[in-house]
Amino acid sequence: MTPIEGLDVSVYRVPTDLPEADGTLAWDATTLVLAEPVAGGQVGVGFTYSSRASATVIVDHLREVVVGRDVEETGTCWEAMVRAIRNFGRPGVVSAAIAAVDLALWDLKAKVVGVSLAELLGPAREAAPIYGSGGFTTYTIEQLREQLGGWIDHGMSDVKMKIGGDWGRHPAVDLGRVAAARDAIGAEAGLFVDANGAYTRKQAIRLARHLRERGVTWFEEPVSSDDLSGLRVVRDRSDVDVAAGEYGYDLVYFERMCAAGAVDVLQADVTRCAGLTEWLRVAAVADAHGLELSGHCAPSMHLAPACAIRNLRHLEYFHDHVRLERALFDGVSTPENGSLRPDLTRPGNGLELKRSTAEQFLVDTTARSNAS
Repeated sequence: MTPIEGLDVSVYRVPTDLPEADGTLAWDATTLVLAEPVAGGQVGVGFTYSSRASATVIVDHLREVVVGRDVEETGTCWEAMVRAIRNFGRPGVVSAAIAAVDLALWDLKAKVVGVSLAELLGPAREAAPIYGSGGFTTYTIEQLREQLGGWIDHGMSDVKMKIGGDWGRHPAVDLGRVAAARDAIGAEAGLFVDANGAYTRKQAIRLARHLRERGVTWFEEPVSSDDLSGLRVVRDRSDVDVAAGEYGYDLVYFERMCAAGAVDVLQADVTRCAGLTEWLRVAAVADAHGLELSGHCAPSMHLAPACAIRNLRHLEYFHDHVRLERALFDGVSTPENGSLRPDLTRPGNGLELKRSTAEQFLVDTTARSNAS
């Protein structure tokens, strides 16, 4: 037995490089909550993109049920955390908190064993295909063209942009931006759009026809992801793939979405849905329904588990998170020919915090304690 000796938690806030918004939200910074459990002389690395409130959940409720357990018992640690938060509700910041710890424990387990996380999980593939994601509604046409076209120039075959600005009130503007994006990436590249639930059902159906004419093959959250019947209606009346699921926090949510026939491709975020342990189960649920799974954002946290499943569509190479992960961590994988490949020479997930660089973004030190 190798006991987990402690668990550090810290919070970092990194400003965006430009103003960013999608169809239903605007932001100027991204917050990362980092979990670092310690065992056998090794330190695990796992994180979630969430509120600093997730750090409080870890310190007040999760750390005490994890510290002292065997580092190899990732399943029992996960179950203990889920039980510990029963009275606080599973979705949102609580599930994100569990995700950060669960991801860190899997990384720590691989490090103690002395193998890469991809090897520990058992790879089904050597690399994971990615698509460039950004194209925010706040970008000028020139900024949009430069970003999306740049990804194609660097070997990616698919890119995604945001549409539905101001809650879908300007569909003509959206279509104009889509036309500019298509011109920038060429006729052969895949073009995806993400409305973040900005449209009504009929708006989305009308827009889907025009999007298809412009070669769009992926329509993400055309309506709210809570509107399963609405997603199904859009899916049934369009030949553009409908995708959703990034706001799922537990297995039941994903099963309901699949059973409703709401999507062509299921999305899941390993930093939201209670970590790697649950994400692998979500992949199995999707597979049982004949669906592929797409990893939402956080490419460094998704890479190893994505290579472990048979029904992967791709990973989202999200501009915000790529910037942040490269700023805070060593060992971040670099795209090659439109894919990310795990580094099998580094134990665990391969990430190591750049402590001196990260210090400038640190906003919460109260959670940094190994006390059990």
